[in-house]
Amino acid sequence: MRAAAIAMSSCCCSLLSTTPLFLKPNTKFICFPKPKPKQSVIEFDAKFCRQLPRCASNDKNVTSAVDDDDILSLLQIFPCDLRDSLLYESKQDQLLEVILDLGRLPEARYLGDSGRQYLRNTEVSMKELQYAQNAVGEFGGDNRAGITGTLHRISAIRSRKGEVVGLTCRVGRAVNGHVAMVQDLLHFGESILFVGRPGVGKTTVMREIARVLSDELHKRVVIVDTSNEIGGDGDIPHPAIGGSRRMQVPDPSMQHRVMIEAVENHMPEVIIIDEIGTEAEVQASRTIAERGVMLIGTAHGERLGNIIKNPTLSDLIGGVETVTLGDQEARSRKSKKSVLERKAPPTFPFLIEMRERHHWVTHRTERSVDALLKGKWPMVEVRRRDKQFKVVIERWQTDKA
Repeated sequence: MRAAAIAMSSCCCSLLSTTPLFLKPNTKFICFPKPKPKQSVIEFDAKFCRQLPRCASNDKNVTSAVDDDDILSLLQIFPCDLRDSLLYESKQDQLLEVILDLGRLPEARYLGDSGRQYLRNTEVSMKELQYAQNAVGEFGGDNRAGITGTLHRISAIRSRKGEVVGLTCRVGRAVNGHVAMVQDLLHFGESILFVGRPGVGKTTVMREIARVLSDELHKRVVIVDTSNEIGGDGDIPHPAIGGSRRMQVPDPSMQHRVMIEAVENHMPEVIIIDEIGTEAEVQASRTIAERGVMLIGTAHGERLGNIIKNPTLSDLIGGVETVTLGDQEARSRKSKKSVLERKAPPTFPFLIEMRERHHWVTHRTERSVDALLKGKWPMVEVRRRDKQFKVVIERWQTDKA
């Protein structure tokens, strides 16, 4: 009964004559008595919507404006007052995430804003968190959950007793146009690693690359989707990934096994993997690359230098080892006798630093790693969008681009 009430866009039978855009076919409704004139409509989640005239989410004009983001599916898990506040926010299309922490004011974060925006002046209660948790469903072993048919991600913070005391509700959008920044590199057929700070858009890029490779370049693409972030929640992948196939991962610790399984069982030409972070996943990536399969992946790190210094991830760029030089070689190099060198070919021939959403730095991994280990600035390509939104590529000798 509770889940059915959440799916409702209106709590009154009189409003059911026109079906809102965001409701799916065969949705079950629970009808409440029609209120008397000048009375407030008290919805199913009345504890969180007391004395509100009605939810703004019932406004069909608002619905049509935000339907493309499936944003209403996310807003349905919030109390009615927060839902209204978010729907009528002028920066709604820039909404990045909503934070609900027990005993604190609910807040929204937007793209390009370093500060926070509080949604009301009363703290989040345990009942509100439970309401949202019940609307979302079961969380996985990585404390993440999704909403079926959408790209949104809900992450939980738990207490020592295992109770949910905080939620990070991340908005997932299928955005087209980012792939133009690397369209030329996709034709090389070589593996590409994306790095960048959280929230810069790495997963969004993965999603669009999957669509372009499968639908436009006609590649056999398999996505190893650990938290269902790329292909969306549910057993049917989101249309944003095009004709790519998606393999779900039962537990985050099994991601490397599913990566190998994808190669051995499904003959992909391209494998897409988000958030390579463990030694087992790094070794699986190398094994896949050695079999001639193109890899598109992301890793935690802001710059190439961060990957070089990370002992777990450094094998992605060839690994680093200490080499002792002879006296004559050390003099010719004008260096110490013990130096750092790359020990193997990189798993990813290309590495892209996503500095901002429209400011990327492209490395030819082998050359850049060798230059950085020698204390030199590598030659890089800086890819930006100009005021006309066209991609501009420039070559720089310095990493300060």
